[in-house]
Amino acid sequence: MEECRLIGEPVSLKELVNYQEGAVVSRTIIDKKTGTVTLFAFDKEQGLSEHTAPFDALAYIIEGEVDVIISGKSYQLKEGEMIIMPANQPHALRAAERFKMILIMIRD
Repeated sequence: MEECRLIGEPVSLKELVNYQEGAVVSRTIIDKKTGTVTLFAFDKEQGLSEHTAPFDALAYIIEGEVDVIISGKSYQLKEGEMIIMPANQPHALRAAERFKMILIMIRD
């Protein structure tokens, strides 16, 4: 399993996922019953359409800029910033420029 190679080793989050032209790339770092940690790389103008999730999700921006919309309200985030997307509230993401983020979802 890929996750095992990362345990106990220092790594650069920016280097664990690469951009792909016109696409969203994801890499699961931790996948447990209690939650997940996933890295994403979004090319410019790519995004995730509006959806809901049954659990809170924390998005931390590793590099670049993103527009996050939660229940119709827009937030512009840049490198080093984070936002918590509340459970059961519609949210969407759109890359203002290429960006990378880590998404942490706790299922409890």
